[in-house]
Amino acid sequence: MKHLLLTALLSGMSGVSLWAQSINMPIIQTKYTADPAPYVHGDTVYLYTTHDEDYSEGFMMKDWLLYTSTDMVNWQDHGVVASLKDFPWYKGDNGAWAECVVERNGKWYMYCPIHGHGIGVLVSDSPYGPFKDPLGHPLVWRQEHWYDIDPSVYIDDDGQAYMYWGNPYTYCVKLKEDMISIDGDIMTMDRIDDYQEGPWFWARKNDKGEKWYYLAFASTCCPEGIGYAMSKSPTGPWKHMGHIMDHTPRTRGNHPGIIDYKGKSYCFGLTYDLFRLESSRHAERRSVSAAEMTYNADGTIKELPYFQDCKLKQIGTFNPYRRVEAETMAWGYGLKTTRENPSGPWNETLFVTDIDDGEYILVRGIDFGKKGALKFHASCSSQLYGGRMEIRLDAVDGSLAGAIDIPNTKFKYREFITDVTQCNGVRDVYFVFKSTSIQKKNLFNFDWWKFDK
Repeated sequence: MKHLLLTALLSGMSGVSLWAQSINMPIIQTKYTADPAPYVHGDTVYLYTTHDEDYSEGFMMKDWLLYTSTDMVNWQDHGVVASLKDFPWYKGDNGAWAECVVERNGKWYMYCPIHGHGIGVLVSDSPYGPFKDPLGHPLVWRQEHWYDIDPSVYIDDDGQAYMYWGNPYTYCVKLKEDMISIDGDIMTMDRIDDYQEGPWFWARKNDKGEKWYYLAFASTCCPEGIGYAMSKSPTGPWKHMGHIMDHTPRTRGNHPGIIDYKGKSYCFGLTYDLFRLESSRHAERRSVSAAEMTYNADGTIKELPYFQDCKLKQIGTFNPYRRVEAETMAWGYGLKTTRENPSGPWNETLFVTDIDDGEYILVRGIDFGKKGALKFHASCSSQLYGGRMEIRLDAVDGSLAGAIDIPNTKFKYREFITDVTQCNGVRDVYFVFKSTSIQKKNLFNFDWWKFDK
């Protein structure tokens, strides 16, 4: 269901966009996402998530998604990279729970709990997939209980890999170098105060050069905060150190993911804030949020306020002089991304659809350079009346840099070009979608864009 009145209200507040307000909203808006599993490789953050269906009341989860960013605020949607169908031994259509992905020796390993059926593993030559099951059975499945969920895999400096998981107990096992078989017995950790589920395992050195191992986790439900423990050994014993983010009635569940990226540290978690734009009732329609996290000199972590009250700043700027997939955005509430054209062919890449009058895409921190851009290109298609795309600077109703009209293209993609003005320096860019006819919803599809000097 689309909420046009709310979208129009948010986008028309005297030029102040939702993003520019003080509230730090979820980083993905075109789908419901949960259980963030961020992984840094090169200069890119690969953010793998679970996926709550739009109609979810309880947990309805069928697949795993991928988003990437090089600046922490603009995220490109890569769609579904794995699903329950990739495990031939599982015949159900629900239960794709909190995953973890790591890379080793050029292979990407995705550890996927299937609720009630243990933890499976998938392997790919690429972070984007396709992922395939090398085992034909779960990596871990103790059928006497349903505790085998929420894996976190970490490869230590000496090459030894560990997997932590479990609710309500914390389990650990070593993995062999092949990453698809266990090495030794499963260990049950001593009870960590306030531990519920969703462990996230990593290591770092403090200011004195002392190496510490960390275990963040969703703290006791409900509501769940994000707690953490520290140890001098990868297998414990663990000392509970408090909270990265305390319990708060402003959310319900949580699931941490922690990374270091470009000299900063980040805590990912989940909220219900996007669903709260629609309803105050409860349903399992969650959204991934993120905040910058800092350490004290001794290695302990400074407690964060709730995600809404944190700041998430852009790292660097965004290059507009290349083909940019339209599903790359800092904000796009109300829009959807897909590869499926109900009345047309399957696309090789995702595109933005479900575009209604008054909605927009925000791309933050675009660096046009001193001389700036002169032209704008966009690939779009429309089955009926089409609409208009306005290029606005720094606010939804900011300076109009240019516009293109998208007519009926019979659902075939066409490249549209227009002159632009004032596109110099570093600017936030809003692609604002407008109706030009009786059609107010589903105006057109948007595949990619670029600027030219």
